[in-house]
Amino acid sequence: MGATSHQAGAAGRALAADRPSSVRNVVLVGHTGSGKTTLVEALALTAGAINRAGRVEDGATVSDHDEIEHRQQRSVQLSLVPVEWAGIKINLLDTPGYADFVGELRAGLRAADAALFVVSSSDGIDGATRMLWDECEAVGMPRAIVVTHLEAARADYEQMTSVCGEIFGAEDPDAVIPLYLPLYGPPGPDGHAPVTGLVGLLSQRVYAYDSGERVERDPDPEELARITEARARLIEGIIAESEDESLMDRYLGGEEIDVKTLVDDLERAVARGTFHPVLMAAPAAEGARQGLGTVELLELITGGFPTPAERAPVAVTTPDGAERPAVTCDPQGPLVAEVVKTASDPYVGRISLVRVFSGTLRPEQTVHVSGHGLADRGHEDHDVDERIGSLTSPFGKQQRTLTHAIAGDLACVAKLGRAETGDTLSAKDRPLLMQPWQMPDPLLPLAIEAHSKADEDKLSQGLARLVAEDPTMRLEQNPDTHQVVLWCLGEAHQDVALERLRTRYGVQVDPVPHKVSLRETFGAKAAGRGRHVKQSGGHGQFAICEIEVEPLPPGSGIEFVDKVVGGAVPRQFIPSVEKGVRAQAARGVAAGYPLVDVRVTLVDGKAHSVDSSDAAFQTAGALALREAAAEARIHLLEPVAELAVLVPDEYVGPVMSDLAGRRGRVVGTEQAGAGRTQVRAEIPEIEIGRYAVELRSVSHGTGRFMRAYARHEPMPPQIADKVREQAEKGS
Repeated sequence: MGATSHQAGAAGRALAADRPSSVRNVVLVGHTGSGKTTLVEALALTAGAINRAGRVEDGATVSDHDEIEHRQQRSVQLSLVPVEWAGIKINLLDTPGYADFVGELRAGLRAADAALFVVSSSDGIDGATRMLWDECEAVGMPRAIVVTHLEAARADYEQMTSVCGEIFGAEDPDAVIPLYLPLYGPPGPDGHAPVTGLVGLLSQRVYAYDSGERVERDPDPEELARITEARARLIEGIIAESEDESLMDRYLGGEEIDVKTLVDDLERAVARGTFHPVLMAAPAAEGARQGLGTVELLELITGGFPTPAERAPVAVTTPDGAERPAVTCDPQGPLVAEVVKTASDPYVGRISLVRVFSGTLRPEQTVHVSGHGLADRGHEDHDVDERIGSLTSPFGKQQRTLTHAIAGDLACVAKLGRAETGDTLSAKDRPLLMQPWQMPDPLLPLAIEAHSKADEDKLSQGLARLVAEDPTMRLEQNPDTHQVVLWCLGEAHQDVALERLRTRYGVQVDPVPHKVSLRETFGAKAAGRGRHVKQSGGHGQFAICEIEVEPLPPGSGIEFVDKVVGGAVPRQFIPSVEKGVRAQAARGVAAGYPLVDVRVTLVDGKAHSVDSSDAAFQTAGALALREAAAEARIHLLEPVAELAVLVPDEYVGPVMSDLAGRRGRVVGTEQAGAGRTQVRAEIPEIEIGRYAVELRSVSHGTGRFMRAYARHEPMPPQIADKVREQAEKGS
């Protein structure tokens, strides 16, 4: 694109948009280390939001985020950096590149109207980035590609643009084409020639950055010769993707198309999500005010990316599920906003980052907060009215006051005590609800215990706040193992959860081994006699009962049958025997796991007219079951999960081999789109505790899986014996 006039935003000033057409919401995505945060800082510098030292008047920096990010040396959460260019407010949403924090990434996609895919010229494109591109393509999100790390010794921009075309443009090679060619300086001692400027293919102008400022000039003859073929391919791609048939006829007829017409068609094709230009960018050199390619990128964002008003109307319902007309991006429309991120500030309290889809949000306004559809993650449905506090625009750790946030804009809202990530904010007299966006299932368990009594008192509240902030985390209070389990997306996700519990909520916890819900059952018929007879002065205790135990089909539970004849056990004590049997079954009879799928038949017994009691027969029933178990072979039952693993075709073999090594049974495979296969298997849950981590290794980060409980089935004897030995050592 050609040079255009621009107006940089003033450093330190809160940016409040006055109309949707003056807003652009852009999310930056890419693998860890691709340079997303560095690019955000470079764009903020060029736009005048920060100075060369990376700071604004109040001392804030773009990089001032969570302390955990500083310690881990990587982004772990979504961050918003608003800048201004050519009178347009650009909300830059920087997302983590690590797979454990894909929830933050999906929140960024929900809040944005276009995506910048950041790829490293030295590292290439990983499988997770390819999958994300496919997801964006499925919903038609406008995308552009930015190549970074041009300064690396093995950087090759031309090769990387070719790779982008092969991967991102596999279905349509005309849709992924560079807008600029690199201008190289003299080679250094290592033989690497640095990129010092850009050659615009549409404008046929050179934009040199080697002086520390962007300088525009006419191309030299040899530079002009370089662009002829590349320019022709770009023009043909733009015209084809913009579907301007009359322009294509004119071009093929030999007519010279003016640059403005081409730029208009380019912007139309980008906004429609059918054309994906490739650009390059690099941070500013020491003493320079503008990074290479940042002006060109800001021009594309403001001129080629869609406004919030171009987004499809948002479907809404009432909180009770009744359909309502979809809402459009109208500042005068009904209020509909969504909490895309929740964080806690030690001084301000809970801060909610919201995207306003309709209406206008103002400070001190009373809104209706609706949260539905995440009950399986520990987020109970709720509908409450709350008065919001201030509206602010974030910049690192700083919050700058806003007077309003219109439809299409993003803002931070203070003092929403009940609002959680994914909740809808609407007018209190006209409550509405947006469907929450799809989140990945947390499949890596982390069992925890409070470190001390003081921590135990604060644990429940700390965990509730933690899962309120992060809908990719699920809290489970397992009734079988009596463990508190945080289900996370990966080990880094677990580490962040533990650190946030400690630093934000003052709760110290200790990880403990995660237990699966094992069961016990009888392998054959058995009989037992329970005798509870004690005499120690006064009323004694007397109860004798005889039982028979036989196995039942899976899923039968505990069945109790009374076959006593002649009143050997008085009628009033038969329920006591059953109660004692069921209590012992719940405690287990071999390794301490619940007993299931047996029929217990009471066949005989004895009572005493004075010393028999409810408690005595409960004890006798429990003793009888334990004696029967001592004479029988007790099977340990382990839970079996149904697994659906989605991987690229080239990893099907390694995945199936890995499942077989985990005692898994593959029950089928099926194609799941171009180049991808779904492997269905049944596998013991004890074998997949860390599968969320290990599948990444097997599939190079490209695999996903879903799991569902299938049934309990007998554990192999050699493994069951080991479990029993461990249970005996622990008792």
